[in-house]
This record gives sequence, C-alpha cells and structure tokens, in this order.
Amino acid sequence: MTCIHVDAPELHAPGPTQSVYREDCTQCFDSIDDPSGLDVCLFCFNGGCTGDRSHSLLHHTSSKHPLVLNIKRTRKKVKRDEPPQKISKLSIAAETESDRYDTTTQVKCYECGVDDVDRSSGKLSNVVDAVLKANTFARQEEVKAWEQELTACEHTLCLEQQPARVIESQSLGHCSQCELNENLWLCLTCGNLGCGRAQFGGTGGNSHGVAHTQDTGHPVAVKLGSLTADGTADIYCYSCDEERVDPELPDHLMHWGINIKDRIKTEKSLTEMQVEQNLLWEFSMTTEDGKELKPLFGAGFTGLKNLGNSCYLASVLQSLFAMPEFSERYYLPNETPPNTSTPAEDLETQLRKLADGLLSGRYSKPDSDVIVSEHTPEVPHQKGLAPAMLKHLIGRGHAEFSTMRQQDSFELLLHLLKLITRSQHPSGLRDPVEAFRFAMEQRLQCLSCKKVRYRTDEQENISIPVPIRRIPKDAKMDVADSNGKETEKEEFEPVTLKECLDIFTANEVVELTCSSCGSKDGFLKKSLFKTFPEVLAVNARRFELVNWVPTKQDVPVIVDDESFSFDAYKSQGLSDGEELLPEDADVGGAPKWVPNEAGLAMLEAMGFPRVRCEKALHATGNADPEAASNWLFSHMEDPDIDTPIDFNAGAGAGGTASAIDPEKIESLGNMGFGAPQARQALKETGGDVERAVDWLFNHPDAVGVFGDDSGSKDAPSAEPATKSIPGSDKLPATFKLESIVCHKGSSIHAGHYVAFIRKNIPEDNSTSWVLFNDEKVAKAGDVEEMKKFAYVYFFRRL
Repeated sequence: MTCIHVDAPELHAPGPTQSVYREDCTQCFDSIDDPSGLDVCLFCFNGGCTGDRSHSLLHHTSSKHPLVLNIKRTRKKVKRDEPPQKISKLSIAAETESDRYDTTTQVKCYECGVDDVDRSSGKLSNVVDAVLKANTFARQEEVKAWEQELTACEHTLCLEQQPARVIESQSLGHCSQCELNENLWLCLTCGNLGCGRAQFGGTGGNSHGVAHTQDTGHPVAVKLGSLTADGTADIYCYSCDEERVDPELPDHLMHWGINIKDRIKTEKSLTEMQVEQNLLWEFSMTTEDGKELKPLFGAGFTGLKNLGNSCYLASVLQSLFAMPEFSERYYLPNETPPNTSTPAEDLETQLRKLADGLLSGRYSKPDSDVIVSEHTPEVPHQKGLAPAMLKHLIGRGHAEFSTMRQQDSFELLLHLLKLITRSQHPSGLRDPVEAFRFAMEQRLQCLSCKKVRYRTDEQENISIPVPIRRIPKDAKMDVADSNGKETEKEEFEPVTLKECLDIFTANEVVELTCSSCGSKDGFLKKSLFKTFPEVLAVNARRFELVNWVPTKQDVPVIVDDESFSFDAYKSQGLSDGEELLPEDADVGGAPKWVPNEAGLAMLEAMGFPRVRCEKALHATGNADPEAASNWLFSHMEDPDIDTPIDFNAGAGAGGTASAIDPEKIESLGNMGFGAPQARQALKETGGDVERAVDWLFNHPDAVGVFGDDSGSKDAPSAEPATKSIPGSDKLPATFKLESIVCHKGSSIHAGHYVAFIRKNIPEDNSTSWVLFNDEKVAKAGDVEEMKKFAYVYFFRRL
C-alpha cells in the first residue's frame, strides 16, 4: 500500500533556523530512547511520544499532519573513553553519537494507515535526511545562546582584501597544502584555502590554515562547511584568538566568487562542537568532596540534567514543584494536554510537562548506561530530565536568562513567578504564585511634627541583609591555596535569622522634607508585615563591595529546623493618637510625577505639542527621548492624544486607589496582570485600558496599589480595603523551613547551585532533607552546615 502524501506541497526540509523536536516529546519527557521511539512530524517537526499517552497521535488529530518519522535509539554496550585532561578550543577528540548509539528510523502515515512508507518515494529522502542531520531543538537553542555572545572585532570590521579571484569552493576544493577536502578555512584576506585543526567528533585537520596565518599575518578566516544561506558561518580571528562576527561577510565572500545565498551547511560549526564537548565533560564530573550519597528514586525524586550552567534554574524548579501549590496546579495526569498548535512554545504545556516529569516517577530510575566502576556508587544516579524547552521559554527575550551563562537563582525565581502570574490559568485552577503574596506596610513619621503616613505594598518575597562581621586575624587559621602557598582564610561571625529580620524591620532615617510642617529633619521609615503569605521566600544578602565589585561572603546564618514565630514583625497599623499627613503631601512612596525636562525639550524641538510629549515620556519611563518619540509615532492616531491628563491624580493617597471601574481591572486581569498593578496603570492613564496595557509593559516592576473598587470613598487612607490585600493577617504567624537553594562560590554568576528539600522518604517512612544536585538526587548528609550558607530560603506557614 502506498502513501499519497509523499509529494504534498507542505512537505519540505527544515530550514537552518527551524526547530526540529527529534529528541523528546514536546508534551512529556518520553524520548527516542523509549522502546517505541519518538515520532517527528514531517510537516512541522513536532516531536510526539508513541507510548501509552501517544502524544504523536494527538498531534496528528489536532493538526491533520499525516506523515511522521519514527526514531528509535538504543545504547551500544561499549566503554566510553574519558575526555582529555586538557581541552583546547579547536583541537578536541571525542566519540560521536553513532559511536554510542544504534538508531533506527521508519516513516509512517497516520492518514493512509501505512507503517513503513518507502523513504525513497516522493520528497521523503531529502526531508528525512535533513531531519536527521538537523540540530535538535535543545542543541539549536544552546548554539544560539553561545552565538549571541559573539561580536565583531577591529580585524573583521577593517578587513582589507587582495585583488579578487574565483575560489573553487562549491565542491569545497581542497587544502592548498594537502589533499583534505573537509574542515577547510578560507582566508578572507587573500583567498587561501587551508585545513583547520583536528576537531571534536573526529574531523581531520593538519592545521595548514593556522600555518598560513602565522606566515602571512592575515587575521580572519571562515569555515566553508559552516556557511548557510541565511548568512551564518564560523568566523575565526587568529589575531584575537577568538570566534567573531563579520557584518560584511556576504560581500567579503562574493569578492572570492562565493554567493552565500547558494550555500548549504555541510559541517558542524565550532559552537555546535563546543556544546557537545561541554556536555560530555559535564557527564564525567564528580561531586566536589568526592563522596557519593545514597541515590533516591521514585515520584518526587527526579533529577534535572544540567544544560550547561543551568543549575540555578534546576534548583529553583525543584524547590517550587515540591510545593503542593505547584504540584496540584500543574501535575494533571488525567487531563488532556492544552490545545495548542505549538506545544513547545506554550508555557502552560511546558510547566505541565515538567510537573509530570518530576512528580510522576516514571523517569526516576538508575541510569542503565552508566558503566559501574570504583568511582561510581553501587547504584548509579539517574540520567535526569533536560528541561530545554522550558528554559528557552523562560529566557526568551531576556538579556540574561536567554544566555548559557550562570545566573542569579533568586532573580530567576522572581522572573519565573512573574511569567506564571501573567499566564492564563484555566477555570478552577489557582495561580500558584498567590501562595507567595503578602503585604508589607511602610510607616513614615516626620521627626518634627510626628505626623505619619502608611503605605501598603504587595510583595512575593523579602530580601534580608546579613551583617558581615569578620573574626579577628589572631583567631583565624592559615590554609594552603591550590598552589600550596600559605594564605589567610577570612572567617565571619555567625548570625541568626532573627538578627537579620530585626535589621530588616528596624527604623531607619530617610532624608525627606515634610510638606506638612516644612521640616528638613527627615523621617523615620519602618516596614513590617501587614499580612503573611502561605509560603515566604527569603533572600539572604551576603554581599559587600570589594574593590567596587559586589562579592558574596560566606557568613553563616543560623536557621533552625524548628518553627519560627513572625508575630513580632506584624504591623499594628494606625494607632490611637497618631495624626495622618495630609493626602496631598508629597512624601514617601508616592511623589508627584514631573516630566524629564531634557527629554521634554528634545521632543518639543521635534515639533510635538507639550501634551503629547508629556504623555510619551510618562508612558515610556520618563528617561529616554528616543523611546518616547517612537511611542508618539505609534500613537499619533489615538483619539485622546491631545487630551490633557493629570498624571498626579491620587498620587498622595497614601497607597489607596480612587474608584476604578472593576470591569477594566478584570479586563487587564484576563491579560495576566495582577489587580494592584492593573489599578495603578488605570490610575496613571486616566482609566484608558489600551494605554494602561502600554503603561504596564513599560513598567514591569510596578508595585501596584490596593483599594476598594466599589466606588466608596469612606475608607481611611491608612487602611486599604482588607479584601484586596493578599495573605492573612491572623496570628500566630509561625513558619517552618521547607527548602533552601544553596550556592557555592564568590559570585552569584559563577559557582554552583543545589537545592535541599524536606521530603517524606517512602522507603524509610520518615521525613528527611533531600539533596537535588542537577540530575543527582540523594538523601542529604550534613544539611546543617549547608543551611548556614543558603542563598534562598522557602518557609511554609504552619
């Protein structure tokens, strides 16, 4: 029986920048290593599992794409060589995927009911070959992240080329010094073809390209096999000894008769090979102290594979999905996956995929591919799941989280909670971030007239200062550094969690002028809890400036496993006898908005009316005239563009919102914005929903304001309507440590992150601390010592 879809117009090979999901399913972590393999759609390249959940069939039903390529991979039973002791950038030797695995493929058509379509029929041969050669989605995103770090240099920007001639390169010719016809590098200065150095994956090379550079001083070369029609290529500057970008590459190649638009990539780029090498090297690493703890397996004990400096992400995800708020929200094994044509690009789908992977237990088992030796535990650790699709979604468009560099786990936590809050939550399913929300009440009191103002801020965490007190030198011990040289190790006095909280909630003097009495003596400012959350996230700030560089210091913070009372840190609100500052007094957290004079002058000089200029500056943060002018050009047709607005209406209300149409707040809420932020945006934009959306996107960190939207004006300014404030004000407020994210290293952008989570261990029927160290999950050892140096604490209210 034949298939009628092998010549379908929609059937085509994936482009160089098109994602091919040929490693794991986009809706679960079943993969090509499962017995039935993975189906890759030959129309959109979605990956679908073929096991009991059959997400491949689900994709066909919703998309009507008939043809799939089934890929099955099995591990060869061969001993893997260890990586070399020292790895140079361009001279790497390692085994290829074909050395490690046997792979079988088969084309199936769901619509025609054919399980083994002839791969030579119609367009199939080219399409299937392109799918198998394409980078997986995970690898492609890693390569993009590394490539975005590349920049041009003076040698690529100021390249001088010798007289033009045509290079025999389409057939790749061969090296000018030997017969090699792969791994060829074209000197952009003179057109010489020289072979490169031997490369990762077994590609040969005799370094004649390097020798040419040493003889001539010509700095820049391009790897011909890496050229793609969309203008990307490997470019190496030997003068800088770095990979670079050439903005004029098409013209520089055309000088030698090479039209980049006709090129097809035939070899792996340096970045692709580097990523492969990094992952292999990581696989061979052991823990720092050399001890192997007892591995744990089963539901809730699933590790996350390091994607390259991604431990900051793994530690936060493990901590969150150990909480019932996240597990109940996203682990829905009996529900149909969300209906979306692009599951890999859908945050809801990827969070459900992660929850299923971490909590189902189906992927938590010893790695059968590990070769047991004296360096491995009696029971090998698990492979771990690779959350590449979720990492891409979380980092998309973000200057830091889209890279492959190590990042701050606390900043990642805040970013992720914001994304989850702004996503759609189906009816009946609660936003899990609500468990983190509470209100802090800030009290300002004039030192002269003693009048007060209260402001309420919604928060999802607190960041507490850790006092840094060094132990005197004569009490320190001398230690030897890595070179055996005696060096002095700094040690710090331990502090308690209570001392840090006392400092966080203490009075401080701020320099403000009182608009009520005119005094310049300043104000006392104090922040206490108005309400308490179900889960309290605490960031311990152990930083001090060392030579103007923020440096993390290893100050021990003592946190007991016993419950801890926060009752002493609750605000009592407006007390009898306290007099409120007038509502129009310009003090504290609600200053009157004034347009940036320099920006205003520049915009007016461009011919825009003042009203429009003020609106543009207000909508774009009041700092960047160029952003304001762009906003003006895109809002020229707004019907109210020339209608004056009082941007300070309600600015002195002490945190209480004037009446706002509840339907408008609900409308913004349906777009993923919280009610306090929506209320503030509507106040700032005169109640205009469209302009409020603009304002929210330009003020992503807006705290928001609280208030009753029923229209009542009787609520006192010091006491916003309780029903609008998250958290609970009931006492006692007792919390217990549930999990911690620990960091080792002097900078949050380096070092290593792990998570310790208090869990019930079924085999012992006991509660114990469990270590999540990337893919390794084990019963923890000395947790007390690690707790002293935690970076993020998660407390649960009892």
